[in-house]
Amino acid sequence: MSTLLLALAVVSTGLYAGMMLIFLTGIMPALARVNDEQFVTTMRRINEDVPRGVFVTTMFASVLFPVAALFVGPEGGRTATQLWLLIGGLALTVLNHTFTAGGNIPLNNALAASETAGTPDAEVRAAFESRWNRLHVFRTLFAVTGFALVVASALV
Repeated sequence: MSTLLLALAVVSTGLYAGMMLIFLTGIMPALARVNDEQFVTTMRRINEDVPRGVFVTTMFASVLFPVAALFVGPEGGRTATQLWLLIGGLALTVLNHTFTAGGNIPLNNALAASETAGTPDAEVRAAFESRWNRLHVFRTLFAVTGFALVVASALV
């Protein structure tokens, strides 16, 4: 059971980190090249569609499986190195979610609210894009590094 939970921790943190990395390296650079109306409209639609089933499941799994792996260790226990790597990976994943909840989600909500407020797209984009991207760099670093630590805990 402990091997399965650790494998699920690796898979879930990897999937989540991959999504963060795709946004950082592909989606946001592509959106940077479109006009204000296209950017604002596209981000609104992304923010409506992304936080649903698969994404939310993966997001929660990236915390739940490492926690479960910590509590259901192999017979004989984990080494101190394995334990600290897994705890470090979990902590960085939680830090990612904290940045998401405290930074990116409020920006996403403000972007959604601007649709009915009649604010010009150039102003909406100026208030959103650079702040969202800056926060996203940090949460991507946390997610990718957290994934690497969870993988390392499974390999040592």
